Amino acid sequence: MKKNSFLLLSMLLALSLVLAACNFGGSEKSSDSGSEEKELNLVIPSEPPSLHPQLATDSTSNAILQNVFEGLTTIKDGEVVEAAAEKIDVSEDQLTYTFTLRDAKWSNGDAVTAEDFDYAWKFALNPENASEYASILYPIKGAQAYNLGKGTVEDLGIKVVDEKTLEVTLENPTPYFLELTAFKTYYPIHKATAEANKTWNAEAGESYVTNGPFKLADWKHSGSITLEKNENYWDAKNVALDKVNISMVENEATASTMFDAGEIDFLGSPFQTVGLDVIDRYKEEGILNISNYASIYEYKFNTTEGPTANVNIRKALTLAIDRQGLIDNVTKGEQTPGLGMVPAAIKGFEEDRGYFKDNDIEEAKKALDAGLKELGLSDPSQLKLKLSFNTSEAHAAIAQFIQEGWRANLGIDVTLDNSEWQVYLDKVSNLDYNIARMGWIADYNDGYTFLEMYNSAENGNNDTGWENAEYTKLLEQSNSETDPAKRLELLKQAESIIMSEYPVAPIYYYTNLSVKKDYVKNMQLDALGNMYLKYVDIEK
Repeated sequence: MKKNSFLLLSMLLALSLVLAACNFGGSEKSSDSGSEEKELNLVIPSEPPSLHPQLATDSTSNAILQNVFEGLTTIKDGEVVEAAAEKIDVSEDQLTYTFTLRDAKWSNGDAVTAEDFDYAWKFALNPENASEYASILYPIKGAQAYNLGKGTVEDLGIKVVDEKTLEVTLENPTPYFLELTAFKTYYPIHKATAEANKTWNAEAGESYVTNGPFKLADWKHSGSITLEKNENYWDAKNVALDKVNISMVENEATASTMFDAGEIDFLGSPFQTVGLDVIDRYKEEGILNISNYASIYEYKFNTTEGPTANVNIRKALTLAIDRQGLIDNVTKGEQTPGLGMVPAAIKGFEEDRGYFKDNDIEEAKKALDAGLKELGLSDPSQLKLKLSFNTSEAHAAIAQFIQEGWRANLGIDVTLDNSEWQVYLDKVSNLDYNIARMGWIADYNDGYTFLEMYNSAENGNNDTGWENAEYTKLLEQSNSETDPAKRLELLKQAESIIMSEYPVAPIYYYTNLSVKKDYVKNMQLDALGNMYLKYVDIEK
């Protein structure tokens, strides 16, 4: 009891400090003119690892970036609409896209030009910059070759026709290309600022020049971020919010307490998550919103060394996960067991492909016996495995449930290892792990977005060391296949290969759980994980 009381006291003290530091406590304030300023109060779980559009890889950074920058297109109500581009012409062969930019301005008043997009995309593809998301630009002619050091920047299918016209030539017809141009890696960078200051993205202030509906007004590292309406944004008249206060709160219980106290207005991905301990209560109160989400919760395996370099050990661990039990007893968010790499929310992948059964202990034991024999081991306790995850009550609870299942059903003792988000990302990127949790949100509504990262061990988002020549070949064929049915079949063949070698253990397909105050309008995560604050309003 003393320990619990001390924990509660510590949480309350921490909460009071957060509220004092961030000046939370109301959604509307009077301006000097007497009108009411509309403020939205939110939290994110950590310091954003990077606020550079071409270097960011995570959802926390993206939550900020997609509200301070804007691509040629954006997503509204699940559909692609023009954004920085006011007109888009596509050639008959679907290979050339001509984007005509609208008369838009950067937050410093400069005109947004085709040169700014050209500069940003070439920055991402330049291998010296080590952009982990460079591969999302590969549909562009010459992009992959340049990024892999086998081509030149002059060979890229990116042409600045004039200040307001950008012409892009693709390697192959890409039906989802206009979804890609809404993604963060395709955002522009203010060229003059970036050339003058290589660390322009490290702090808020004059150097952080943006073209989106909000600007980065303040950034207290590891503390808070403040966004303010960008008066130079081309569609500023349709942006209702004047300010967004975003505190960094790692603990889900603290975030829930803040929501209950009225100190924040919304709780749900990407602005922290609804804690496991309050899901049932929010359901009873009728305020919990559950929506579909094209994303996957998974455990990655280090396939380069240690016990998880053995495919049968990976298979045993994958099959011996009670996914439905986890959902029913721990996550409680009406998720769906993950039995393939591509979630059922993606077009063409709605049906179970039959790769394995949930919680198949009999087959898991067979694979374990084979793996132990191949490793020259006599007992599962000799495996010495570590399961790594970033600090989070939910990730810890999931890990403990799966850890116990592996112990009880396979006799494998697994050590749990948690780290702060940035430290954790570094571990995973450097393959400093045995088993590591990760989530992946669809970048566009196509199975390729879940399969593409494993096309090479060199892909910045792979993080497993696994690669397979036939798998890579099938993905390449899918890129040049223009028949939709044949292309879908190629993607499913590729999925069957990765699911037979188990570099990743799918666990469940996400749903998004959120709660919001009644006065918050139009705030809902879409199926691809986008949360555009441009459309949010406060009505009291």
